[in-house]
Amino acid sequence: MEEKPLKRIVSVSLGSPKRDKRVEIEILGERFQIERIGTGGDLEKARQLFASLDGKVTVLCVGGTDLWLRAGKRRYPIRDAFRMVRDVRQTPLVDGGGIKTSWERHLILDYLPRVHGISFRGKRVLLVSSVDRYGMAEAFVEAGADVIFGDFIFALGLPIPLRTLRSVQILAALLLPILTRLPFRILYPTGERQEIITPKHHRYYQWAEVIAGDFHLIRRYMPEDLRGKVIFTNTVTSEDVEELRRRGVHLLITSAPEIDGRSFGTNIIEGIVVALSGKGPEELTPGDYLEWLGRIGFAPRVEALNPV
Repeated sequence: MEEKPLKRIVSVSLGSPKRDKRVEIEILGERFQIERIGTGGDLEKARQLFASLDGKVTVLCVGGTDLWLRAGKRRYPIRDAFRMVRDVRQTPLVDGGGIKTSWERHLILDYLPRVHGISFRGKRVLLVSSVDRYGMAEAFVEAGADVIFGDFIFALGLPIPLRTLRSVQILAALLLPILTRLPFRILYPTGERQEIITPKHHRYYQWAEVIAGDFHLIRRYMPEDLRGKVIFTNTVTSEDVEELRRRGVHLLITSAPEIDGRSFGTNIIEGIVVALSGKGPEELTPGDYLEWLGRIGFAPRVEALNPV
Protein backbone atom coordinates (compact mmCIF):
# COMPACT_ATOMS: atom_id res chain seq x y z
CA MET A 1 0.00 0.00 0.00
CA GLU A 2 1.31 3.43 -0.94
CA GLU A 3 2.16 5.58 2.06
CA LYS A 4 -0.02 8.66 2.45
CA PRO A 5 1.76 11.97 1.85
CA LEU A 6 2.94 13.92 4.85
CA LYS A 7 0.71 16.82 5.89
CA ARG A 8 2.88 19.79 6.86
CA ILE A 9 1.53 22.31 9.35
CA VAL A 10 3.89 25.27 9.78
CA SER A 11 3.42 28.08 12.27
CA VAL A 12 5.46 31.19 11.53
CA SER A 13 5.63 33.10 14.80
CA LEU A 14 6.75 36.55 15.88
CA GLY A 15 7.97 34.89 19.05
CA SER A 16 11.47 33.85 20.05
CA PRO A 17 13.27 31.14 18.02
CA LYS A 18 14.22 29.59 21.38
CA ARG A 19 10.71 28.13 21.51
CA ASP A 20 10.93 26.47 18.07
CA LYS A 21 9.75 22.87 17.78
CA ARG A 22 9.20 20.20 15.12
CA VAL A 23 7.36 16.92 15.70
CA GLU A 24 5.94 14.15 13.55
CA ILE A 25 2.77 12.44 14.70
CA GLU A 26 -0.06 10.35 13.26
CA ILE A 27 -3.64 11.61 13.58
CA LEU A 28 -6.63 9.60 12.29
CA GLY A 29 -4.31 7.58 10.07
CA GLU A 30 -2.69 10.68 8.54
CA ARG A 31 0.97 11.56 9.00
CA PHE A 32 1.65 15.09 10.19
CA GLN A 33 4.79 17.15 10.50
CA ILE A 34 4.13 20.10 12.81
CA GLU A 35 6.67 22.88 12.96
CA ARG A 36 6.90 26.20 14.77
CA ILE A 37 9.40 28.77 13.43
CA GLY A 38 10.03 31.91 15.50
CA THR A 39 11.29 35.10 13.86
CA GLY A 40 12.19 37.04 17.00
CA GLY A 41 9.70 39.82 16.30
CA ASP A 42 11.07 40.44 12.78
CA LEU A 43 7.97 41.18 10.66
CA GLU A 44 9.90 41.25 7.38
CA LYS A 45 11.53 37.89 8.08
CA ALA A 46 8.09 36.47 8.91
CA ARG A 47 6.66 37.91 5.67
CA GLN A 48 9.44 36.30 3.66
CA LEU A 49 8.88 32.93 5.36
CA PHE A 50 5.14 33.02 4.68
CA ALA A 51 5.80 33.90 1.04
CA SER A 52 8.40 31.13 0.59
CA LEU A 53 6.16 28.46 2.17
CA ASP A 54 2.98 29.42 0.31
CA GLY A 55 1.89 26.54 -1.91
CA LYS A 56 4.49 24.19 -0.41
CA VAL A 57 2.84 23.15 2.88
CA THR A 58 -0.63 21.93 3.84
CA VAL A 59 -1.61 24.77 6.19
CA LEU A 60 0.17 27.95 7.28
CA CYS A 61 -0.44 29.24 10.80
CA VAL A 62 0.05 32.74 12.19
CA GLY A 63 1.82 32.60 15.56
CA GLY A 64 2.69 35.29 18.07
CA THR A 65 -0.17 37.50 16.91
CA ASP A 66 -3.75 37.33 15.68
CA LEU A 67 -5.10 38.52 12.37
CA TRP A 68 -8.15 39.98 14.09
CA LEU A 69 -9.17 41.18 17.54
CA ARG A 70 -12.81 40.77 18.51
CA ALA A 71 -15.35 42.26 20.89
CA GLY A 72 -19.00 41.33 20.61
CA LYS A 73 -19.87 40.79 16.95
CA ARG A 74 -17.24 43.20 15.64
CA ARG A 75 -13.78 42.25 14.37
CA TYR A 76 -10.81 44.58 14.08
CA PRO A 77 -7.95 43.68 11.68
CA ILE A 78 -4.37 44.03 12.94
CA ARG A 79 -2.50 45.96 10.27
CA ASP A 80 0.97 44.50 10.89
CA ALA A 81 -0.41 40.94 10.87
CA PHE A 82 -2.10 41.38 7.49
CA ARG A 83 1.05 42.96 6.06
CA MET A 84 2.96 39.91 7.24
CA VAL A 85 0.73 37.44 5.34
CA ARG A 86 -0.05 39.56 2.28
CA ASP A 87 1.82 37.21 -0.10
CA VAL A 88 -0.03 34.04 0.98
CA ARG A 89 -2.35 33.18 -1.91
CA GLN A 90 -2.47 29.38 -2.22
CA THR A 91 -2.10 27.67 1.17
CA PRO A 92 -4.93 27.85 3.75
CA LEU A 93 -4.04 30.37 6.47
CA VAL A 94 -5.24 30.26 10.10
CA ASP A 95 -4.52 32.21 13.28
CA GLY A 96 -6.30 30.07 15.91
CA GLY A 97 -9.46 32.16 16.04
CA GLY A 98 -11.68 29.21 15.11
CA ILE A 99 -10.39 27.20 18.08
CA LYS A 100 -10.66 30.10 20.52
CA THR A 101 -14.33 30.70 19.72
CA SER A 102 -15.32 27.02 19.79
CA TRP A 103 -13.03 24.65 21.70
CA GLU A 104 -12.00 26.97 24.53
CA ARG A 105 -15.61 27.94 25.11
CA HIS A 106 -16.59 24.25 25.14
CA LEU A 107 -13.91 23.48 27.73
CA ILE A 108 -15.15 26.13 30.16
CA LEU A 109 -18.88 25.48 29.83
CA ASP A 110 -18.96 21.71 29.34
CA TYR A 111 -15.81 19.58 29.27
CA LEU A 112 -13.94 20.74 32.37
CA PRO A 113 -17.02 20.74 34.68
CA ARG A 114 -18.27 17.41 33.33
CA VAL A 115 -15.02 15.45 33.05
CA HIS A 116 -12.81 17.01 35.73
CA GLY A 117 -15.35 18.57 38.08
CA ILE A 118 -13.79 22.02 37.52
CA SER A 119 -16.49 24.68 37.75
CA PHE A 120 -15.80 28.37 37.32
CA ARG A 121 -19.03 29.53 38.98
CA GLY A 122 -18.19 32.14 41.59
CA LYS A 123 -14.45 31.89 40.89
CA ARG A 124 -12.34 35.04 40.66
CA VAL A 125 -10.89 34.95 37.13
CA LEU A 126 -8.25 37.28 35.71
CA LEU A 127 -8.41 37.10 31.92
CA VAL A 128 -5.29 38.97 30.85
CA SER A 129 -6.74 39.97 27.47
CA SER A 130 -10.28 39.48 26.20
CA VAL A 131 -10.15 40.92 22.68
CA ASP A 132 -7.85 38.11 21.50
CA ARG A 133 -9.97 35.46 23.25
CA TYR A 134 -13.48 36.86 23.26
CA GLY A 135 -15.00 33.38 23.18
CA MET A 136 -13.20 32.60 26.44
CA ALA A 137 -14.36 35.92 27.90
CA GLU A 138 -18.00 35.16 27.06
CA ALA A 139 -17.70 31.62 28.41
CA PHE A 140 -16.33 32.70 31.80
CA VAL A 141 -19.19 35.19 32.19
CA GLU A 142 -21.76 32.59 31.12
CA ALA A 143 -20.23 30.11 33.58
CA GLY A 144 -20.90 32.56 36.42
CA ALA A 145 -17.31 33.60 37.17
CA ASP A 146 -16.33 36.96 38.69
CA VAL A 147 -14.06 38.23 35.91
CA ILE A 148 -11.55 41.02 35.52
CA PHE A 149 -10.70 41.65 31.87
CA GLY A 150 -7.10 42.84 31.89
CA ASP A 151 -6.80 44.34 28.40
CA PHE A 152 -5.81 47.80 29.62
CA ILE A 153 -3.55 46.41 32.35
CA PHE A 154 -1.57 43.85 30.36
CA ALA A 155 -1.56 45.32 26.85
CA LEU A 156 -1.37 49.06 27.62
CA GLY A 157 0.10 49.13 31.13
CA LEU A 158 -2.84 51.12 32.51
CA PRO A 159 -4.26 50.04 35.90
CA ILE A 160 -7.87 49.99 34.65
CA PRO A 161 -9.65 46.68 35.30
CA LEU A 162 -12.74 46.06 33.17
CA ARG A 163 -15.58 44.16 34.84
CA THR A 164 -18.21 43.67 32.12
CA LEU A 165 -18.29 42.50 28.51
CA ARG A 166 -20.24 45.63 27.65
CA SER A 167 -17.37 47.83 28.83
CA VAL A 168 -14.97 45.74 26.72
CA GLN A 169 -17.19 46.20 23.65
CA ILE A 170 -17.56 49.96 24.09
CA LEU A 171 -13.85 50.59 24.65
CA ALA A 172 -12.91 48.22 21.82
CA ALA A 173 -15.12 50.17 19.42
CA LEU A 174 -13.43 53.40 20.51
CA LEU A 175 -9.81 52.28 20.69
CA LEU A 176 -9.16 49.19 18.55
CA PRO A 177 -9.53 50.98 15.18
CA ILE A 178 -6.54 53.07 16.33
CA LEU A 179 -4.54 50.53 18.35
CA THR A 180 -4.63 47.87 15.62
CA ARG A 181 -2.83 50.28 13.29
CA LEU A 182 0.10 50.76 15.69
CA PRO A 183 3.27 48.65 15.44
CA PHE A 184 2.35 45.30 16.96
CA ARG A 185 5.36 45.24 19.32
CA ILE A 186 3.80 48.12 21.28
CA LEU A 187 0.85 45.94 22.30
CA TYR A 188 2.41 42.50 22.72
CA PRO A 189 5.83 41.08 23.68
CA THR A 190 7.65 39.62 20.67
CA GLY A 191 11.05 38.02 20.16
CA GLU A 192 13.48 38.21 23.08
CA ARG A 193 11.01 40.32 25.09
CA GLN A 194 9.06 37.10 25.63
CA GLU A 195 11.95 35.75 27.71
CA ILE A 196 11.86 38.59 30.26
CA ILE A 197 9.69 38.44 33.39
CA THR A 198 9.12 41.78 35.14
CA PRO A 199 6.82 41.26 38.17
CA LYS A 200 4.08 43.85 38.06
CA HIS A 201 0.32 44.24 38.65
CA HIS A 202 0.74 42.09 41.76
CA ARG A 203 -2.68 42.85 43.27
CA TYR A 204 -4.54 41.48 40.24
CA TYR A 205 -2.59 38.21 40.26
CA GLN A 206 -3.19 37.86 44.00
CA TRP A 207 -6.90 38.67 43.71
CA ALA A 208 -7.45 35.93 41.13
CA GLU A 209 -8.06 32.26 41.79
CA VAL A 210 -7.80 31.54 38.06
CA ILE A 211 -5.39 33.35 35.72
CA ALA A 212 -6.35 32.80 32.11
CA GLY A 213 -5.48 33.77 28.56
CA ASP A 214 -2.38 34.26 26.45
CA PHE A 215 0.62 32.72 28.19
CA HIS A 216 3.13 35.39 27.16
CA LEU A 217 0.93 38.09 28.72
CA ILE A 218 0.52 36.00 31.89
CA ARG A 219 4.25 35.27 32.08
CA ARG A 220 5.42 38.80 31.28
CA TYR A 221 4.42 40.24 34.68
CA MET A 222 3.83 37.21 36.90
CA PRO A 223 4.97 37.47 40.52
CA GLU A 224 7.28 35.06 42.30
CA ASP A 225 4.41 33.78 44.46
CA LEU A 226 1.56 32.07 42.59
CA ARG A 227 0.71 29.57 45.31
CA GLY A 228 -2.63 27.85 44.88
CA LYS A 229 -3.43 29.49 41.53
CA VAL A 230 -5.00 27.83 38.51
CA ILE A 231 -3.42 28.81 35.18
CA PHE A 232 -5.61 28.30 32.09
CA THR A 233 -3.57 28.98 28.98
CA ASN A 234 -1.74 27.42 26.04
CA THR A 235 1.61 27.33 24.22
CA VAL A 236 3.72 26.29 27.21
CA THR A 237 7.05 24.49 27.02
CA SER A 238 8.41 22.03 29.58
CA GLU A 239 10.58 24.89 30.92
CA ASP A 240 7.46 27.05 31.38
CA VAL A 241 5.78 24.26 33.31
CA GLU A 242 8.73 23.95 35.68
CA GLU A 243 8.74 27.74 36.19
CA LEU A 244 5.05 27.65 37.12
CA ARG A 245 5.66 24.71 39.44
CA ARG A 246 8.48 26.60 41.16
CA ARG A 247 6.22 29.60 41.75
CA GLY A 248 3.63 27.41 43.45
CA VAL A 249 0.92 27.12 40.78
CA HIS A 250 -1.56 24.46 41.85
CA LEU A 251 -3.19 23.47 38.56
CA LEU A 252 -2.20 23.98 34.92
CA ILE A 253 -4.89 23.70 32.24
CA THR A 254 -3.96 24.02 28.58
CA SER A 255 -6.54 23.82 25.83
CA ALA A 256 -4.19 21.61 23.80
CA PRO A 257 -2.74 18.32 25.01
CA GLU A 258 0.97 17.88 25.58
CA ILE A 259 2.78 16.73 22.44
CA ASP A 260 6.46 15.88 22.92
CA GLY A 261 6.83 18.29 25.85
CA ARG A 262 4.85 21.14 24.30
CA SER A 263 1.28 22.40 24.34
CA PHE A 264 1.07 23.92 20.89
CA GLY A 265 -0.83 27.12 20.13
CA THR A 266 -4.42 27.35 18.97
CA ASN A 267 -3.16 28.33 15.50
CA ILE A 268 -1.53 24.92 15.06
CA ILE A 269 -4.56 23.06 16.43
CA GLU A 270 -6.75 24.94 13.96
CA GLY A 271 -4.29 24.03 11.21
CA ILE A 272 -4.65 20.33 12.05
CA VAL A 273 -8.45 20.52 11.81
CA VAL A 274 -8.28 22.38 8.49
CA ALA A 275 -5.84 19.80 7.10
CA LEU A 276 -8.02 16.84 8.16
CA SER A 277 -11.30 18.38 6.99
CA GLY A 278 -10.07 19.39 3.55
CA LYS A 279 -12.07 22.61 3.94
CA GLY A 280 -10.95 26.20 4.07
CA PRO A 281 -11.05 27.83 7.51
CA GLU A 282 -13.83 30.16 6.34
CA GLU A 283 -16.01 27.10 5.64
CA LEU A 284 -15.71 25.59 9.12
CA THR A 285 -18.26 26.36 11.84
CA PRO A 286 -17.70 26.15 15.61
CA GLY A 287 -19.60 22.86 15.48
CA ASP A 288 -17.23 21.54 12.83
CA TYR A 289 -14.23 22.24 15.03
CA LEU A 290 -15.81 20.43 17.97
CA GLU A 291 -16.74 17.48 15.77
CA TRP A 292 -13.23 17.07 14.36
CA LEU A 293 -11.52 17.49 17.74
CA GLY A 294 -13.92 14.87 19.11
CA ARG A 295 -12.95 12.46 16.32
CA ILE A 296 -9.28 13.01 17.07
CA GLY A 297 -9.90 12.33 20.75
CA PHE A 298 -8.49 15.71 21.59
CA ALA A 299 -8.45 16.55 25.30
CA PRO A 300 -7.02 19.42 27.32
CA ARG A 301 -4.02 19.02 29.55
CA VAL A 302 -5.04 19.20 33.22
CA GLU A 303 -1.99 18.80 35.43
CA ALA A 304 -1.64 19.33 39.16
CA LEU A 305 1.74 21.00 39.69
CA ASN A 306 1.56 21.50 43.46
CA PRO A 307 -0.89 20.25 46.08
CA VAL A 308 -3.11 22.85 47.68
